[in-house]
Amino acid sequence: MTKSNLAALDRLPPIPESQWTEEQRAAVKAFSEGRGYEPLGPFWVLLYSPEVMLRAKAMGDYLRYRNSLPRDVSELVILMTARAWSQQFEWGHHVVYALEAGLSRAHIDAVADGRRPEGMSAALAAAYDFTHELQVNKRVSDATYARVVEQFEQKGAVDMAAVGGYYTMLAMVMNVAQTPAPVDRPDRLPVWPVG
Repeated sequence: MTKSNLAALDRLPPIPESQWTEEQRAAVKAFSEGRGYEPLGPFWVLLYSPEVMLRAKAMGDYLRYRNSLPRDVSELVILMTARAWSQQFEWGHHVVYALEAGLSRAHIDAVADGRRPEGMSAALAAAYDFTHELQVNKRVSDATYARVVEQFEQKGAVDMAAVGGYYTMLAMVMNVAQTPAPVDRPDRLPVWPVG
C-alpha cells in the first residue's frame, strides 16, 4: 500500500450500530436528542470514547451555538483553527457557516492561503490577530488582548480562546482518525506539506 493510500484511510470510521455498546448507544441517543441530528464528523470518532463525546458535545453546545462573540467572528476563529491544523472536514463544514455569517469569500480564501485578510472590520481584525498570535506564539500580546477586550470584553476574550481550543481538539481528533473531508461540501484547503 502506498503512502498516499495510507493517508486516505479512515482509522476510526463510524462504528456500525450493530456493534455499539450500551454506553455508545446511550451517547448517540443523548447527542441526537440534544442536537436534533445524528452525530457527524468528529463525534463519530469521539464515540469510541462515549463520555468524551458527550462532554465535547456539552462544551460545543455553548462554544458553537451560544458563545458571546458575533457569529462572523466565531466562524473566523474556527476557520483559522481548521487552517492551522489542515483539517478538511472542519474547513468544509465551516466555510458554509462562515459565508452565512457574513464573512466574505475573499476573507475565507485569504485564511485558506495562510494570509491575513485585507479590509477586515475592527472586530474581525482583533479576532484574527488574537487567534493568529495564540496559534503561532502560544500567547497573545498586551496590545492585541486590549483590542479584543475593547471589542468583546473579558468574556469575549475567554470565549475566543475557548472556541479556538475546542476546535483544535476536534481537529486533532479528526487528524488522528484521518476523518475524510465531507463529500457534500466542495470547499477544500490547499494542502500544506507535513513537517
